[in-house]
Amino acid sequence: MEKIVRIGCGAGFWGDTPEGPRQLVRSGGIDYLVLDYLAEITMSILARMKAKKPDLGYASDFVSLVMKPLATEIAAKKIRVVTNAGGVNLAAAREALEAVFREAGVSLKVATVVGDDLAGRADTFRAGGVTEMFSGAAFPATISSINAYLGAFPIAAALAAGADVVLTGRCVDSALVLGPLVHEFGWRPEDLDLLSAGSLAGHLLECGTQVTGGVFTDWRDVEGWDRMGFPIAECVADGSFVVTKPAGTGGLVTPMTVAEQVVYEVGDPAAYVLPDVVCDWSGVRLDRAGADRVRVTGARGHPSTPHYKVSATHPDGWRATTTMMIAGREAVAKAEAVGAAILARSRRLMAEAGHADFTEVSVEVLGGEASYGAASTARNAREVVLKIGVRHPAKEALAIFAREIYPAATAMAQGITGFAGGRPEPQPVIRLFSFLVPKTEVAVAVECDGALRPQAIAPGEPPAPRVSTPIAVEPFDGPSVSVPLVVLAHGRSGDKGDVANIGLLARRPDFVPLLRARLTPEVVANWFRHVVAGPVERFEWPGLAGFNFVLHRALGGGGVASLRHDPQGKTFAQILLDLPVAVPAGWLEAGGPLAAGTTAARNGASS
Repeated sequence: MEKIVRIGCGAGFWGDTPEGPRQLVRSGGIDYLVLDYLAEITMSILARMKAKKPDLGYASDFVSLVMKPLATEIAAKKIRVVTNAGGVNLAAAREALEAVFREAGVSLKVATVVGDDLAGRADTFRAGGVTEMFSGAAFPATISSINAYLGAFPIAAALAAGADVVLTGRCVDSALVLGPLVHEFGWRPEDLDLLSAGSLAGHLLECGTQVTGGVFTDWRDVEGWDRMGFPIAECVADGSFVVTKPAGTGGLVTPMTVAEQVVYEVGDPAAYVLPDVVCDWSGVRLDRAGADRVRVTGARGHPSTPHYKVSATHPDGWRATTTMMIAGREAVAKAEAVGAAILARSRRLMAEAGHADFTEVSVEVLGGEASYGAASTARNAREVVLKIGVRHPAKEALAIFAREIYPAATAMAQGITGFAGGRPEPQPVIRLFSFLVPKTEVAVAVECDGALRPQAIAPGEPPAPRVSTPIAVEPFDGPSVSVPLVVLAHGRSGDKGDVANIGLLARRPDFVPLLRARLTPEVVANWFRHVVAGPVERFEWPGLAGFNFVLHRALGGGGVASLRHDPQGKTFAQILLDLPVAVPAGWLEAGGPLAAGTTAARNGASS
C-alpha cells in the first residue's frame, strides 16, 4: 500500500484554543502534530519577556496547555510533535518540557533546532551598513530581536536523530510540515517540485482552522463554529496530498475554502520565496475527493536563493489608543468633531509642557465605515465607536493625551459613553526591520542527546529573472448592470509587514476575463486610496481562476507599529468584494450565468 503520512496542525497562533491539539491527538489519527505559535511581533514580545526573566521567552502555552495534559496519549500513540514554540529561549522551553515528561512518567526525546537567533550580531549588521529591504532605512540603534527564517532540513535531521518532539525558534511556518515530509519520504534539496508541494501543505495547515472553513467569504455555508475541526494533510511521496479534518467536527473543507488559504499572505504565486525552494503555485489544482476532502496537486519549485530572510524588531517611540461610543443623530459627524477636539486640546497642553507634536495620529469612526473611505454608505449611522490612536517619542506626552480624553464626556457632544478600560496606558511601538543575510553566514545546528550537530544547508542560487507574458484583455461592450464583486468572486486578505495582499478567486472560470478587464491594479488602488500609500501589483493565478493583488505601504506600518484598528489588512478582502463591477446585462437574465441565486446581485445591481 502507498505510504500516507497524516499531519495535523493544532495551533495557528500563540493563543489558539488548546482544543485543537486535543482534538487531533484523540480523534485525528495523525502521525505528526505541528503547532505554529510565532509571528514577527511575537518574537519581540518573547525577547522582552526573556530580558525580564531568564527562564521565559518561549510559547508557554505549548508546555502547560498542550503537552502537560496530552503527553501520555502522545507517547502511547507514537505521535511526533514539531513546533516553533521555542521562541527566543529554546533551552528554557526544552527544560520545561522535559520536566512535564518526567512528571507524566513518559520517555519522549526532545531535540532543538538552533541558529536562527542573530541578536548577538546586531553591531556587525549595523557596522556593515545593513538597510531595510523594503524601505532602505538604516539599521536601528536599538534592537529587540533578530531572527532568521530557517527551513525544513534541520527539522528533518532532528527527526532522523530520533526526536519525538522537535522545538525550533524562528523558521518559516510551512517548514513545520515540510520537515516531517522530508524525513518520511527522503526528499532531497534538489527535489524542487516535491519541496514546493510539501511547503504548500505546510502553508495550508499553518493557520489552523482558516483552511477548514474559518474566515470563509461564504460564512453562512459553514456550520459548527463552536467546534471547528482542525486541519489534517494526508501526504504521499509524489507530493500530492488531501486536506481534511476529524470526522464529526465543525467547519467545511471544499475547493473554495482551501483556495482562500492558498492565496493567503502570498505575493507572486509563481515565485513565493522560502528558504528551501522558490515555489510556483500558479498552476495548483484543487479537486474534491469526498466530503470534507480536497486533493491538492500541481505545485512546482525552483532553486532556493542564497539568502535567509531576517526579521528584526526595534522600539520606535510610544503609542496610546482610546475608544468611546457616540450615539444619536449625526453620530459620525459628532465623532469626527470629538476626535478633532481631543487632539487639538492634547496638542495645546503638550506644547505648553514643552513637547513636540504627535509623530502620527489615526482617527477612525467604527460603524461609520471608516475602512471604506469615500465608498462609505454609513454617514447617517446613529451609533458609532470613535477610535483615536496617537504616537509620540515621549511617554510623558502621551500621558497628557490620556488625561484629556475623559473631559469630552461633559465638554463635547451629547451621547458619549463607553470609555472602556479607563485611561489608555502608553505602550511601546515595536517596528519590523527586514533584511537578507547569506545562508553561508548562519550556523544552523540540531541539539539532541546532549550533542550539537551542525547542519549543512544548500547554498541556493541567484533567482532567475521572471519573464511574464501579457494576457490579452477582452472587451465587454453593450448594455451593462453593476453588481457587487462578491457575486463574481470570493477571496481573503493578509499581511506581510506593511504590505497587504488580497487573493481574489472567480466563482466561475468564465468570469476571469471580465474580472481581468474590470479589476485592474488602478481600480483596486483607487478603491483603497484612503489607506494605500504605495503601488498596487496584480498577479494572475490561472490554476485557481483568480488573481493576487499586492498593496504596498498599505497598513500604516503594519503590526503593532500601526495605529489602525485593522493593522493587518484582515478586512481588505471584504471591502474589495463590495466594489461595484459592471457586467453584461444579459448575465442577470434567464439563462445567464447570474440568473440563478442572484439575490445579492439584484440587491446591488444598478444600470
